Amino acid sequence: MSVPAFIDITEEDQASELRAYLKSKGAEISEENSSEGGLYVDLAQIIEACDVCLKDDDKEVESVMNSIVSLLLILETEKQEALIESLCEKLVKFREGERPSLRMQLLSNLFHGMDENTSVRYSVFCGLIKVAATCNAIAFIPTDLDQVRKWIVDWNLNTEKKHTLLRLVYEALVDCKKGEAAAKVMVELLGSYTEDNASQARVDAHRCIVRALKDPNTFLFDHLLALKPVRFLEGELIHDLLTIFVSAKLAAYVKFYQSNKDFIDSLGLSHEQNMAKMRLLTFMGMAVEFKEISFDTLQQELQVGADDVEAFVIDAVRTKMVYCKIDQTQRKVVVSHSTHRTFGKQQWQQLHDSLTSWKANLATVKTSLQTLSPSA
Repeated sequence: MSVPAFIDITEEDQASELRAYLKSKGAEISEENSSEGGLYVDLAQIIEACDVCLKDDDKEVESVMNSIVSLLLILETEKQEALIESLCEKLVKFREGERPSLRMQLLSNLFHGMDENTSVRYSVFCGLIKVAATCNAIAFIPTDLDQVRKWIVDWNLNTEKKHTLLRLVYEALVDCKKGEAAAKVMVELLGSYTEDNASQARVDAHRCIVRALKDPNTFLFDHLLALKPVRFLEGELIHDLLTIFVSAKLAAYVKFYQSNKDFIDSLGLSHEQNMAKMRLLTFMGMAVEFKEISFDTLQQELQVGADDVEAFVIDAVRTKMVYCKIDQTQRKVVVSHSTHRTFGKQQWQQLHDSLTSWKANLATVKTSLQTLSPSA
């Protein structure tokens, strides 16, 4: 895709025109092109001075920037990177918070004007994310994980840049209150670490755990334990807390809280919300194990009053993590289905057995139908 420029002249004359325009706006720049270094040096000086035009009318600014970009794209790829990074920095930091839509448009023009597989698009995309995050406009930036993964491959990003990109996307999604999407990106980030560099991700792993525990719509955590950076935290309080939310009961959390109240508070977690979530998780575990659960058992295991059991069960059903009915006469809950808190070898075996049983039952039904109607 080409970027339209507002003049149709030679590169040297175009650079000279840009110099004259910027100088007329008050920039400290010579009107004469560089006698040594050619277009590269000219562009470096033009980009350094381009701040002055960002105060003008949107259409005028876009025309000037398109002209700069059109010259940038003429350069050899290896010469573009430093200049593009410099231009992106200008657009990201100029009067930060002001005219975000204009700055996003300029970065978007640059991004889409470049070859899809050129690695320097990485810098432009990072700039786009930073600007979008400041104005709650991340919805207008492609952050789909499949697309981001493709770019990581297409741009041949090294490990450091890959982690930087994923972290930027994650932070932008968090700032824009897109918790579910942010959680997926963080898991992707943590999953990209190896045994050799997992220790470098302890801050990210810590942040991932806290955000997952805090999210009112997240109830399954066992996949986090498999991530190498999270495994690196074994033996620390944050890992112990995660393990409780993965598979332990409410009583275990209460005991942990009594011993580590200050730690829970330091994480910014609400004890009341933790209690509510652990009650649901405990109920889910019980519902997997038992098809009928008495009110007395629920009252004891969930540490709720007798008058609160039915209200709790109704709220639990609303989460769609448990499907059950209340038998008020016999004061019990009849479970039809519950989501497993963990899904390991035992659960896979149970699924295999269920599917095998269904297959056998269907074969029996088919045989019966053929007996009744030979043509079936």
